[in-house]
Amino acid sequence: MSLTTASPSFQIWRRLIIASPITSPPSPFSLRVPKSSLPKSLPALSLRCRFRCYSTTTMGDAIADANMDAVQRRLMFEDECILVDENDRVVGHDTKYNCHLMEKIEAENLLHRAFSVFLFNSKYELLLQQRSATKVTFPLVWTNTCCSHPLYRESELIEENALGVRNAAQRKLLDELGIPAEDVPVDQFTSLGRILYKAPSDGKWGEHELDYLLFTVREVNMKPNPDEVAEVKYVNREQLKELLRKADSGEEGLKLSPWFRLVVDNFLFKWWDHLEKGTLKEVIDMKTIHKLT
Repeated sequence: MSLTTASPSFQIWRRLIIASPITSPPSPFSLRVPKSSLPKSLPALSLRCRFRCYSTTTMGDAIADANMDAVQRRLMFEDECILVDENDRVVGHDTKYNCHLMEKIEAENLLHRAFSVFLFNSKYELLLQQRSATKVTFPLVWTNTCCSHPLYRESELIEENALGVRNAAQRKLLDELGIPAEDVPVDQFTSLGRILYKAPSDGKWGEHELDYLLFTVREVNMKPNPDEVAEVKYVNREQLKELLRKADSGEEGLKLSPWFRLVVDNFLFKWWDHLEKGTLKEVIDMKTIHKLT
C-alpha cells in the first residue's frame, strides 16, 4: 500500500491521530472505527489503532510503519509481549511494536520475556533458520531454530516448569517453520537456562529480552513460512564453526543474530556435548539469569 499526503488513507490516519487524545497510561488507548466509514484502501490494522505507539513517533514514522510488510505489521501491533523485571517477575504487557522500539526500551527500560529453541535431529545436527527479509528486527540474519516471545495470554503465562514458554515455542514452531504440534510435544522441550541481553538492530529497532533457552531432539516435518523464514539448514559442530568464521570475517555478507551468538559463545558447544552423551540434565540451571553483553 502506498500512503501519500494526498491519499484518502493518509487523511484518515491524520484525522484519527490528531483528533484523538494521546494518553500515556499503562494500558493502550484503543479506537474502534466502523468498517463502513473507511475506504477499502485503508489497511485492516487501522480498525483498531493503538495511539500509544504514535505518542513517541513522528507522522513520518507512522507512514513508514503503515507501509511495513502486512504480516509483520499485524504481529507488531496485535501481539502483546510479557513485560518482566530483571528477576523475571511479570510487571505488565505491551505491544510487540513498543517492546522493540529502542527509544522506548531506553526511556522506559522495557524488558520482555522471550525464548530460543534449539532443535536437533536424531544425528544431533542443529536446525538453523535465516530470518526473512521482511522481518522488522534483524532481517536475513542466521539464528537458532526458532526465536520469539510468549504472549500475554493464559496458556503462555504459566510459570510452573516454564510451561507457558514451552507452549509458546510449540505455537511458533508451527507459525514459522510449519512444524506440527505433534512433532514437538511441549514435554519434550528441556529448559536449560535464561539469559538477559540488549541488542540494537538498527537506529529504530532492537531487542531487550529475558530469553529462555530450550533444547529438543526430534525428527520433524517442516514447511517454512516465507513471511518468517528465508532459508533453513541442519549443521553439525564443524559446519557451525565455519558459519561463525564467515560471520566474523564478513564473508558472503553472512550475519548471526546477537542472541544466538551469545548462546554459542557462552553455552552451546558444552551443552551440545551433554546432549549427545545423554547428560543434559547435569547442566540445567533455571535459577540463574545470565546477564550477557
